[in-house]
Amino acid sequence: MNNELIAILNYMEKERGIDREILIEAVEFALQSAARKNAAEDEDMRVVIDRTSCDIKAYATRIVTDSPKAGPDEVTLKKALKTDPNAKVGDALEVECSTANLGRIAAQTAKQAITQRIRQAEREIVFDEYKDRVGDIVSGGVRQFNRSDIVVDLGRAEGVLPSRERVPTEEYQVGDRIRAYIVSVQNNQVGPAVILSRSHPDFVRRLFELEVSEISDGIVEIKGIAREPGYRTKIAVVSSDPKVDPVGACVGMRGMRVKNIVRELSGEKIDIIRWSEDTKTYVTNALSPARLAKVDIVEKDEERVIHVIADPDQLSLAIGKRGQNVRLSAKLVGWKIDIHKDESAISFEEKVSLAIERLAEIDGISQETAQALVGAGFLTVEGVLAAEAQDLAEMLDIDIDAAKEVYAAVEAGQQDTEA
Repeated sequence: MNNELIAILNYMEKERGIDREILIEAVEFALQSAARKNAAEDEDMRVVIDRTSCDIKAYATRIVTDSPKAGPDEVTLKKALKTDPNAKVGDALEVECSTANLGRIAAQTAKQAITQRIRQAEREIVFDEYKDRVGDIVSGGVRQFNRSDIVVDLGRAEGVLPSRERVPTEEYQVGDRIRAYIVSVQNNQVGPAVILSRSHPDFVRRLFELEVSEISDGIVEIKGIAREPGYRTKIAVVSSDPKVDPVGACVGMRGMRVKNIVRELSGEKIDIIRWSEDTKTYVTNALSPARLAKVDIVEKDEERVIHVIADPDQLSLAIGKRGQNVRLSAKLVGWKIDIHKDESAISFEEKVSLAIERLAEIDGISQETAQALVGAGFLTVEGVLAAEAQDLAEMLDIDIDAAKEVYAAVEAGQQDTEA
């Protein structure tokens, strides 16, 4: 009985978690490779390890010969009959042979092959463990930085947090404990790579599923998430039970549930809104806390646009800092949102300024010409087109040809808008 080999197998199985059969196959393969390297080129040797006693035996294929002296690749008929009573001259017979010729070099080769096979087995175990965990949240310690990527120690495996999956407002140090979302598990030549993310929208989704029992139970459903990592996230929820408020369930008692998630996201702001089948209601909820004066839906060809009118004091709130609120709302709803100030509520000076701006946007109309048109009382494109070229010439104090050019430019602009 090979007690030393048994002790090694027991240790590797217990400490590394590698199946005993995989280890024995690795040793067999390693010894077989070493034996073949040191045997004759035409010798086909097979190494077998007893699964119980761990005794090692080697077998080689020989040709049965009736000659009293057998060559390197032959076996006498007398010896062959001891192995196989039905052996005949010319048969290819597998007979047991000595392993003493392996020597020091063969042993070293076997050791390297065993180590390589064990590493491969460990990689396979790690891959099998994590391949079905895509979409889960794991935690680990920051081990090192590989350029802008972060290597995270997950215990039996290493995770990689690429720079593209990092939150731009977060900084890490070696030894920091972090939680991350498993985006994918790749099995390449250097071993399995567990790709992590803290910027993925589904990271927020999984945090809510872990924190809010109503979501994990299926009572509350997350219908959509729009996120700008590190800054703001909008999440739309709906309840299948009329007695359960989806927003209240996600916020939690005294806001503890959402506070825990915000803390995990390093202070990222989270807007929890109520989802609705009605697009107008959904958009209104998405743009909250701004109060909207009017919402119009325009669906033309492949263009899906929602025109929103907001009171002057609500416009900046609806748009948000650097357009973040309206940008995230559009991503959440899946429509383009065009938001404007309620013109009926703006002052005369603002109306004049807005009229000049719109006329100046027309090709062929300069800022000076737009100011002159508005100063003459033409506040809209329709107003300019309702006049005659001669009227424009007199009121703008220009010649008739210049007036005709202005009229033609405005008319062309109107046609482009209608198209």
